[in-house]
Formats: sequence, C-alpha cells, structure tokens
Amino acid sequence: MSVRKRPIGWWWVALLGLTVLMGGCASTSPTTGGGTQAGRQDETEVQRRARIRFDLAVAYYAQGQHATALAEIRQALALQPNLPGAHNLAGLIHSALGQDPQAEESFRIAMQQDGADANAIHNYGWFLCQRRRYAEAFTQFNRAIELPTYREVPRTLVAKGVCQANAGLLAEAEKTLSRAYQMDTGNPVAAMNLALVLYRQGEYERARFYVRRVNAVPELVNAETLWLAARIEHRLGNRGGVNEFGRELLQRFPQSREAANFERGRFDD
Repeated sequence: MSVRKRPIGWWWVALLGLTVLMGGCASTSPTTGGGTQAGRQDETEVQRRARIRFDLAVAYYAQGQHATALAEIRQALALQPNLPGAHNLAGLIHSALGQDPQAEESFRIAMQQDGADANAIHNYGWFLCQRRRYAEAFTQFNRAIELPTYREVPRTLVAKGVCQANAGLLAEAEKTLSRAYQMDTGNPVAAMNLALVLYRQGEYERARFYVRRVNAVPELVNAETLWLAARIEHRLGNRGGVNEFGRELLQRFPQSREAANFERGRFDD
C-alpha cells in the first residue's frame, strides 16, 4: 500500500504571508521607514501618511480583506514609492488575489530597491514554488539563506524543504527540514513538515518522534497533527495508538475532513 503523494506544507502555508509582516513563526516585521519613536519624529507629513496607509494595509491583509489591503498599499506607494516593505506587501496581496503578473512585478521592485531584503526574496521564492517554478524558487530561497545578515534562516529552510517535497525531491527535503529543525528545535512548523516528509519516505518511527513533539504542546494540536499521528501508528501496526489519536480527533475536531477519513478508515488520504 503506497502513501499518497499529497503536496505538503498545507499545515502552515496559509500563515506564511502573515508571519512575514506580523511576527511569529520565526519572523520579523519589515521596517516602514519610521519604526522608532525618534525616527517618527523626523518624518515628513507625507511619510507619516504613507506609513499609516501601510499599517492599514498590513492590518487588512492580516484579516484576509485583500481588496481593501490593496487599495491601502496603493495609496501608501502613491505617497512614498520607495516605502520600505511596501512593494513586498503589495506582492503578497496581489498573490492572494490571484494577480500573478502584478505580484511578480511587486516582488521584483522590492528586491531592486533592496537586494538584501530577505523577506521579499523569501516571499518571491514561495510565490514561485506555489506556481511549480521549483528551480527558480530554490534559487531565491538560497539567496535569502546565504545573506550574512539574515536572522530567520530556519523559516526559509522550512519553505525550501516544503517546496522540495512538493517537487518530489524527498531526500533533499529531509536534509533541508532537518537542518531547519536542528537550528530551531522548538519550531513546530519544521517538526511537522519533517514528520510529513519522513512519513512519505516510510520512515515511520522517525516521523513519530517529530509529530509527538508537536502534539505534546496542547495549543499546537489540530486535526492534521492528530491525523498524521494516527496514520503513523496505523503504518506501525499499533492499533491502540490509532484508536487513541482517532478518539481525540473525533472529540476535538468532529467536523474535520481528517475525522471523516478516520471514521471511514481512509488512512492513505
């Protein structure tokens, strides 16, 4: 019985854009040209208005109000075309709206303005990966990882590893995700995606180790982490473990697709 080759990374990718702008998941926010109190005192009126529009665009993007976010970031750029972080955010918004040519152009402008903007490079790499332009994506991820001032290397390693797995490069993905995990052993995103890759490779004992790390933290548990744990126990022939995770899945997430799959015994979905 083979393991279905479903694209991985679904457990976290919806949060990817937000982490770039709002913090969390090993990320920092881009500067807006006036991040400190002293800097803001030196702002011109135009810069202040541009920053306010940028902050509004970030907030609307975080809430999934992409059309409104786009209107705000356009106003910010009209006021200050070189506003740091603005073209990067515009790329994320255009991407969310399915406006690929505009998204790509925005990311390119962001990288032209600052060739060391690791957030923009990372986001452009993920944009390319989502469109299965894998070789180009790997190039961008490597650019970000190799920047000497970049402090969020584990985040980009996870993105690269997920992209490699989706390209069918499981051995390479395992190495990349293992490196991410070693750099930040408390990173549940690295642990979960490494577990998924190991599961697809048939390394069930090793996969069990990493998914247990995630499920051991109550606030990280969700339908997908429990379902992966149940599937691993199924592969290991541990019926008691399957039932344990299955019961928790049904109790906590009864309406989830994973709960439905458990009830139907569809362990390969």
